[in-house]
Amino acid sequence: MENKNKMKLLVVVLLLVAVACLCVAVWALFFRETVVLTPDYAPQQEEVMAETIPDDSGEKMEQPQGGGSVSLTYAREVTIDLAGETASLYFANPGRSNQDIVLQIVIQDTVVVQSGTLKPGNQVSSLSLLSGAKNQLAAGVYNGKFNVLYYDPVSGEKAIVNTEIPITITVK
Repeated sequence: MENKNKMKLLVVVLLLVAVACLCVAVWALFFRETVVLTPDYAPQQEEVMAETIPDDSGEKMEQPQGGGSVSLTYAREVTIDLAGETASLYFANPGRSNQDIVLQIVIQDTVVVQSGTLKPGNQVSSLSLLSGAKNQLAAGVYNGKFNVLYYDPVSGEKAIVNTEIPITITVK
C-alpha cells in the first residue's frame, strides 16, 4: 500500500514539474521582450526607405588616420503610426560624412526601430517598426532617443563611439 501512495505522489510531482516547464516555455516564446542587439558589422542590406539627399555636394570632410567624421541632419520629433507600423521622422547622413550609419529609435531602453545601413548622401523620412514593437507601445507622447551607430564603409566594422540624441516621440 505504501509503495502505491509513493508512486501516486511521484506522478503528481512529475506532472506539476512538466506543467511548470510548459508554462516557462510558453512565456519564453510569446511574452518575453525582444532584445535587439547592436550589430558589430554594418548590415549588408542598405536601408530600403533611404532616399538621396537633394542638392547634396557629397564633398567629404577630412578624415583622421584610423578615425572618421560625420555630419548629421535630423529633426527631434518622431511620430509612430501603430496601425501602419511605421515611424515618420527626418534623419540624414549628408555626403560630407565618411561613415555609414545605422539608426535606432529607442523608447525606455527598448529599441523599437532599427534601420538598415544609411550611406553618406542619403536620408530617411519613414522607417518600419521592429517586429513586436507595436504590441509594446500605447498612444501617447514619450521621451526617447536616436541611437546612431557608425560603421567603416570599407570594412563594415563598427566604430567605438555612438551618438545618442534626445527626441520626442508621439505614438498614434
